[in-house]
Amino acid sequence: MGDRVSSDHPSVRTVRTTCTETATGVRLSIPADDRDAFPTDEVVRIVLDGDELFARVERALTGEELSIPAVYETPDLARDPSGGTDRLTEWIDDHGVSAGGSALVDVVEPDFLYGLREPGATAYYDAHEPPSESLSDIAKSLEDGDGT
Repeated sequence: MGDRVSSDHPSVRTVRTTCTETATGVRLSIPADDRDAFPTDEVVRIVLDGDELFARVERALTGEELSIPAVYETPDLARDPSGGTDRLTEWIDDHGVSAGGSALVDVVEPDFLYGLREPGATAYYDAHEPPSESLSDIAKSLEDGDGT
Protein backbone atom coordinates (compact mmCIF):
# COMPACT_ATOMS: atom_id res chain seq x y z
CA MET A 1 0.00 0.00 0.00
CA GLY A 2 1.30 3.44 -0.90
CA ASP A 3 1.08 6.76 0.83
CA ARG A 4 -2.08 8.77 1.34
CA VAL A 5 -1.82 12.23 -0.23
CA SER A 6 -4.17 15.19 -0.30
CA SER A 7 -5.10 17.16 -3.39
CA ASP A 8 -3.16 20.16 -2.03
CA HIS A 9 0.09 18.19 -1.59
CA PRO A 10 3.00 19.73 -3.56
CA SER A 11 3.50 16.50 -5.53
CA VAL A 12 -0.06 16.63 -6.91
CA ARG A 13 -0.60 18.69 -10.06
CA THR A 14 -4.15 19.99 -10.52
CA VAL A 15 -5.71 20.61 -13.92
CA ARG A 16 -8.90 22.65 -14.33
CA THR A 17 -11.24 21.01 -16.84
CA THR A 18 -14.48 22.24 -18.36
CA CYS A 19 -17.68 20.22 -18.21
CA THR A 20 -19.26 19.96 -21.65
CA GLU A 21 -22.63 18.44 -22.50
CA THR A 22 -22.69 15.80 -25.23
CA ALA A 23 -25.49 13.91 -26.98
CA THR A 24 -25.04 11.03 -24.54
CA GLY A 25 -24.13 12.84 -21.31
CA VAL A 26 -21.13 14.96 -20.33
CA ARG A 27 -17.38 15.00 -20.80
CA LEU A 28 -14.49 16.87 -19.22
CA SER A 29 -12.42 18.91 -21.65
CA ILE A 30 -8.73 19.17 -20.81
CA PRO A 31 -6.98 22.34 -22.05
CA ALA A 32 -4.20 21.92 -24.63
CA ASP A 33 -1.72 23.53 -22.22
CA ASP A 34 -2.20 20.61 -19.80
CA ARG A 35 -2.19 17.71 -22.26
CA ASP A 36 1.32 16.68 -21.13
CA ALA A 37 -0.19 15.49 -17.82
CA PHE A 38 -2.29 12.80 -19.54
CA PRO A 39 -1.64 9.81 -21.78
CA THR A 40 -3.59 10.00 -25.04
CA ASP A 41 -6.00 7.18 -25.92
CA GLU A 42 -5.00 5.21 -22.83
CA VAL A 43 -7.05 3.89 -19.92
CA VAL A 44 -6.14 5.37 -16.53
CA ARG A 45 -7.39 4.96 -12.98
CA ILE A 46 -9.52 7.83 -11.78
CA VAL A 47 -10.82 8.33 -8.23
CA LEU A 48 -14.38 9.62 -7.77
CA ASP A 49 -15.38 10.21 -4.14
CA GLY A 50 -12.94 7.55 -2.92
CA ASP A 51 -13.88 4.91 -5.53
CA GLU A 52 -11.09 3.90 -7.90
CA LEU A 53 -12.60 3.63 -11.39
CA PHE A 54 -11.33 3.79 -14.98
CA ALA A 55 -11.44 6.30 -17.81
CA ARG A 56 -10.00 6.61 -21.28
CA VAL A 57 -8.34 9.92 -22.09
CA GLU A 58 -9.23 10.79 -25.67
CA ARG A 59 -7.92 13.25 -28.22
CA ALA A 60 -10.44 15.88 -29.35
CA LEU A 61 -11.69 15.67 -32.92
CA THR A 62 -10.27 19.13 -33.61
CA GLY A 63 -7.58 21.12 -31.85
CA GLU A 64 -5.03 20.04 -29.27
CA GLU A 65 -7.39 19.42 -26.37
CA LEU A 66 -7.98 16.08 -24.68
CA SER A 67 -11.12 14.90 -22.94
CA ILE A 68 -12.39 12.41 -20.41
CA PRO A 69 -15.68 11.33 -21.97
CA ALA A 70 -16.80 8.89 -19.28
CA VAL A 71 -15.73 6.92 -16.19
CA TYR A 72 -16.46 3.21 -15.75
CA GLU A 73 -16.15 0.39 -13.21
CA THR A 74 -13.53 -1.64 -15.14
CA PRO A 75 -10.72 -1.03 -17.64
CA ASP A 76 -12.58 -3.16 -20.21
CA LEU A 77 -15.67 -0.95 -19.99
CA ALA A 78 -13.49 2.15 -20.36
CA ARG A 79 -12.15 0.68 -23.62
CA ASP A 80 -15.55 -0.58 -24.85
CA PRO A 81 -18.37 1.14 -22.96
CA SER A 82 -21.26 -0.76 -24.56
CA GLY A 83 -23.42 -1.96 -21.69
CA GLY A 84 -21.51 0.00 -19.05
CA THR A 85 -22.81 2.73 -16.78
CA ASP A 86 -21.00 6.06 -17.03
CA ARG A 87 -20.20 7.17 -13.48
CA LEU A 88 -18.96 10.61 -14.63
CA THR A 89 -22.48 11.87 -15.41
CA GLU A 90 -23.66 10.79 -11.95
CA TRP A 91 -20.66 12.48 -10.30
CA ILE A 92 -21.27 15.73 -12.23
CA ASP A 93 -24.93 15.73 -11.14
CA ASP A 94 -24.12 14.89 -7.50
CA HIS A 95 -21.58 17.72 -7.27
CA GLY A 96 -23.65 20.38 -9.01
CA VAL A 97 -21.17 20.99 -11.82
CA SER A 98 -23.04 22.68 -14.66
CA ALA A 99 -22.31 22.68 -18.37
CA GLY A 100 -19.49 25.16 -18.91
CA GLY A 101 -18.48 24.81 -15.26
CA SER A 102 -15.20 23.53 -13.90
CA ALA A 103 -14.07 20.29 -12.33
CA LEU A 104 -10.54 19.68 -11.08
CA VAL A 105 -8.46 16.67 -12.08
CA ASP A 106 -5.59 15.88 -9.73
CA VAL A 107 -2.57 14.15 -11.25
CA VAL A 108 -1.58 11.79 -8.42
CA GLU A 109 0.65 9.44 -10.47
CA PRO A 110 1.18 10.70 -14.06
CA ASP A 111 -0.12 8.35 -16.76
CA PHE A 112 -1.64 6.10 -14.09
CA LEU A 113 -3.72 7.61 -11.25
CA TYR A 114 -5.92 10.71 -11.30
CA GLY A 115 -8.59 12.10 -9.01
CA LEU A 116 -11.66 14.19 -9.71
CA ARG A 117 -12.99 16.85 -7.37
CA GLU A 118 -15.06 19.99 -7.43
CA PRO A 119 -13.32 23.39 -7.06
CA GLY A 120 -12.78 24.36 -3.43
CA ALA A 121 -12.94 20.77 -2.16
CA THR A 122 -10.02 18.76 -0.81
CA ALA A 123 -9.66 15.10 -1.73
CA TYR A 124 -7.40 12.36 -0.38
CA TYR A 125 -5.88 9.64 -2.52
CA ASP A 126 -4.09 6.37 -1.89
CA ALA A 127 -1.02 6.94 -4.05
CA HIS A 128 0.62 3.73 -5.21
CA GLU A 129 3.20 2.93 -7.80
CA PRO A 130 1.97 1.94 -11.23
CA PRO A 131 2.82 -1.61 -12.22
CA SER A 132 6.14 -2.10 -13.92
CA GLU A 133 5.98 -1.88 -17.71
CA SER A 134 6.59 -5.59 -18.07
CA LEU A 135 3.73 -6.49 -15.74
CA SER A 136 1.32 -4.12 -17.48
CA ASP A 137 2.38 -5.56 -20.86
CA ILE A 138 1.62 -9.07 -19.61
CA ALA A 139 -1.77 -7.98 -18.25
CA LYS A 140 -2.65 -6.21 -21.49
CA SER A 141 -1.69 -9.24 -23.58
CA LEU A 142 -3.92 -11.41 -21.37
CA GLU A 143 -6.79 -8.92 -21.68
CA ASP A 144 -6.33 -8.82 -25.46
CA GLY A 145 -6.35 -12.60 -25.58
CA ASP A 146 -2.77 -12.95 -26.81
CA GLY A 147 -1.79 -15.18 -23.90
CA THR A 148 1.88 -14.80 -24.77
